Amino acid sequence: MPRSMPGAADRPRRDLGEFELIARYLAGRDEGKASGLVLGPGDDCALLSPSPGHQLAVSVDTSVVDVHFPAAAPAYAVGHRALAVALSDLAAMGARARWCTMALTIPQVDETWVADFSDGFHALCRESDVCLIGGDVTRGQLSISVTVHGEVPPNQALRRSGGQAGDLLAVTGALGGGLGGLKAWQAGERDLEHELLKTYLLPRPRLAAGLILNDLAHCAIDISDGLLADLGHICQASGVGAELNLSQLPLVAGLETALGQDAARRAALTGGDDYELLFSLPPAVVDVARQRLAVSGDTLTVIGHLTETPGIAGIDAELIGGWQHFGGGAS
Repeated sequence: MPRSMPGAADRPRRDLGEFELIARYLAGRDEGKASGLVLGPGDDCALLSPSPGHQLAVSVDTSVVDVHFPAAAPAYAVGHRALAVALSDLAAMGARARWCTMALTIPQVDETWVADFSDGFHALCRESDVCLIGGDVTRGQLSISVTVHGEVPPNQALRRSGGQAGDLLAVTGALGGGLGGLKAWQAGERDLEHELLKTYLLPRPRLAAGLILNDLAHCAIDISDGLLADLGHICQASGVGAELNLSQLPLVAGLETALGQDAARRAALTGGDDYELLFSLPPAVVDVARQRLAVSGDTLTVIGHLTETPGIAGIDAELIGGWQHFGGGAS
């Protein structure tokens, strides 16, 4: 990955119409015509034909400038990130990603910015085997809404409500990089090879891990609002409690050095924007899950277990909470 995002400095800068902009940068590229795509961009609707015997999994996510990413963030990273955070929801359900649509709102047409944004978006499309099948462009405050479509066999989707007392709690990857990367950006870091900044601006949706876990885990969620907040969603939906072992939290490399031990642990618990998977599974299948995940390059760390007693034990009460758009942020 380059230190600065791929640029388009030599591209001509002129005003493009909506339809030319879509055709040039926002229609499906060399990811090709995905299987099951009957009719793609260019008509009023796309037509899809899911795999026989599968259920559709659909989710939408909106990224707004200076809420979800800095205004000065590289356009390539903005494009990647907008798709990644939406795909993360499919990963949490154990669904195979298939198609996506994207609505882009921009204050004015900057062809260089749109081209770089498109490069980041389409690069992740190809990497994730996802086809962009339609969308819209309009004028206004910079925001991107991405709707992702996946598929999953009946009764195999991972839900928040499947957790059982006695299950072990585990996470993929490492935590705290979302908040750590934001703080690195705010401190002036701009090198996207910096581990924390890369984790924040270029998150990796755990699609392969979700597919591996969908016949092993009892429930799952992606860590977008913070580990504690998202664990609270699982506990509420499953009617269980949880006990955490904070000494086992996997932290992103460099987080403790950057923030200190206490702040690093708080970032992992409440910072959000990590887009790792939090899931529960029976103790008997943990080793199998760990071995399968290793093949795809993913890790599994056990951080606690689910209990019959309501609430989350093993942490200070004031830490419970997470990001809420209309609740004053992290609590």
